[in-house]
Amino acid sequence: MKHWRHGLALCALATALPACAIEFNQFQASKSALSFVSKQMNVPVEGQFKSFRSKVAFDPTKPAAARAELEIDLASIDAGSQDANDEVAGKAWFNTKAFPVAKFVATTVKPLGSNRFEVAGKMTIKGKTLDLTAPVTLRQEGNSASFEGSLVIKRADYAIGEGIWADFGTVANEVQIKFRLVASASPVAK
Repeated sequence: MKHWRHGLALCALATALPACAIEFNQFQASKSALSFVSKQMNVPVEGQFKSFRSKVAFDPTKPAAARAELEIDLASIDAGSQDANDEVAGKAWFNTKAFPVAKFVATTVKPLGSNRFEVAGKMTIKGKTLDLTAPVTLRQEGNSASFEGSLVIKRADYAIGEGIWADFGTVANEVQIKFRLVASASPVAK
């Protein structure tokens, strides 16, 4: 009889407490990665950005309500050598003195099924803001999730590689961006 009363008390307590959902909202920089592949004279050249920040708020049960921002410190680029890093930080490429940060702000998140989403938003590089859509796959492991994907941007759309570097025969216009953003979860009262 005593166990029955404890069970009834637990049920009453459970119905009195708000239901909890999980929201992935704590960006984990050390577990995240942002890289790119460009082609120089038709040879793939890989690189990465070592410093970037993200603000994310994603509840898997409410993807349309998700919020996400990504800020990239353009001077943190690793293009394979110090000479290459210095060149792409210069005025003809990223012009990091005038435009130190690139920024993406999500405006919509559309579920596609099977933990896949389409994230649309605005990307700003070198003071130019354009619409950008990226496919994202969610991989949830315990209390954390990774948001992974890749997309292709055209560097000329953002005036990246001006002057003598505007020739697409030397450096291709298309640049593949790959990302893995990791966030841990915290319970959110519904």
